[in-house]
Amino acid sequence: MTTQVKNCNTPESPAELKLLSIVIPARNEEGCIAATVEHLHLELKLNQIPHEIVVVDDGSTDSTWAILETVKARMPELSPYQNNGAHGFGRAIIYGINQSRGDAVVIMMADESDDCRDVVRYWKLLNEGWDCVFGSRFVKGGGVIDYPWLKLRINRLTNLFIRTAFRIRLNDTTNAFKAYRRTTLDGCRPFLSPHFNLTVELPLKAIVRGYTWTVIPITWRNRRSGEAKLKLKEMGSRYFFIVAYVWLEKYFSRGDYRGKK
Repeated sequence: MTTQVKNCNTPESPAELKLLSIVIPARNEEGCIAATVEHLHLELKLNQIPHEIVVVDDGSTDSTWAILETVKARMPELSPYQNNGAHGFGRAIIYGINQSRGDAVVIMMADESDDCRDVVRYWKLLNEGWDCVFGSRFVKGGGVIDYPWLKLRINRLTNLFIRTAFRIRLNDTTNAFKAYRRTTLDGCRPFLSPHFNLTVELPLKAIVRGYTWTVIPITWRNRRSGEAKLKLKEMGSRYFFIVAYVWLEKYFSRGDYRGKK
């Protein structure tokens, strides 16, 4: 049995969820995007979860878009889009959220690093009434496979800093793979982060604004094809900016943005 770590709040009587949207940003993922989408669709279909898979091609220069069009022809649940505006990981996710139709949203990576079975667990917990479900690779029952050692150490230091600054138990804030009710995402607007720092902005805003959340262990596997898009030397100041922004909201906004009383 896996561990579930809850926050101090508890979910209210759940509103019935009717459609799950999985938002996947993709840039030059020709080696894995078809497998990611097909495995995800099969898992959700087997568990009878009504869903759409929203993939946003964020300026790919390879055959990613052509592959998506081919898969779309045999999979009506797939909704591929091209982000023809300014590119960036965060911008692609925001574009996907805005295009999606579900009353629940999971953000997932395109490179098969996230486990499709965890999406099913997210859906079930959202249906229990939680506003957010956060996956952690670093609680009992979770794990990582082939995590580059330098990125792992920077990850743990960054998450320790965030935990201390916000006084929260969540120890994997920087992980993109999380689930939200639509009402929660709408309550976290406006979204400010155009790059990978959106992965920190969304959960921290949800926590600071009073939405209920819970944590489950998840597994993560390093990509087996393609090239990692996160460049550590480019992201330090961006992460710090959004963490500082939400920290100021927490301690100085007097609750003006809180979604729950």
